Amino acid sequence: MRIKVAIAGYGNLGRGVEAAVKRSEDMELVALFSRRDPASIKTCTGVPVYKMEQALEMRDQIDVLILCGGSANDLPEQTPAMAAHFNVIDSFDTHAKIPAHFEKVDEASKKAGKISIISVGWDPGMFSLNRLYGQAILPHGKDYTFWGRGVSQGHSDAIRRIEGVRDARQYTIPLEEALQKVRAGENPDLSIREKHTRECFVVAEEGADLARIEREIVTMPNYFADYDTTVHFISQEELDRDHKGIPHGGMVFRSGTTGLEDAHHHIIEYRLQLDSNPEFTASVLVAYARAAYRLNQRGEKGCKTVLDIAPADLHPADGAALRASLL
Repeated sequence: MRIKVAIAGYGNLGRGVEAAVKRSEDMELVALFSRRDPASIKTCTGVPVYKMEQALEMRDQIDVLILCGGSANDLPEQTPAMAAHFNVIDSFDTHAKIPAHFEKVDEASKKAGKISIISVGWDPGMFSLNRLYGQAILPHGKDYTFWGRGVSQGHSDAIRRIEGVRDARQYTIPLEEALQKVRAGENPDLSIREKHTRECFVVAEEGADLARIEREIVTMPNYFADYDTTVHFISQEELDRDHKGIPHGGMVFRSGTTGLEDAHHHIIEYRLQLDSNPEFTASVLVAYARAAYRLNQRGEKGCKTVLDIAPADLHPADGAALRASLL
């Protein structure tokens, strides 16, 4: 019997989940829920589309609901609300607010006897796992995380909200000098500015004050003020031609020593190079949807994160097959 999956939200991430479920032989996509008019949505697979308010009417037909809304405004309210009725997966990625989000979702899930897995993706998510493995294996050491070169969707959106900006893409770029120091085992102390630069490609409205727009970008707190930031003003045609994709990626390092005298040095490096940030994130969400279903079938309840899930529960094969092929 295939796992019955539904999606809430149909942006880039929702479309990625749709494709990932379609390619998973043990899953079936049964519904898409949206705040938009269902008649206005054309899906890639022909999955039925319903209004978001109709989700509760279908809860007995859904094994796992994958939430594809944004972390700023959607998931803080939507995840605990839906966790009261469904096994849910979300990609909540506001790192500082994860503990509070966990508590709200955990309470709702336990009352409903359901499983929720939050903050699923690649950071938080796969990068979080690799930081955990690195610290556990090399307790005497330091962590380093680099993001990019890639498009930051949140930072791009922040630029688009500036008056006079029609469209924009922002790239996060690791500094090669910092990477070389980490890979050489120098264990440097690096400031935010010494690890990454930010490059912005902006389409301005006709007649807009370009100097003001650039000033607002480079001084924007929490986004650009702590980085060396370059702003390029280009045409919409150039943006559509040269910056239409959503690539991303990055690296997690653990640099540490072993032995009573710290005589031997080791470096663990985990790297992602992604053509499509939302499609890769969606693939991670779908793997954890499989785990949520299995945990719920075993009678577990409450909220989990990627740190709590056994790797074998992510894979469609059973334990015997995994032991024979992967160990």
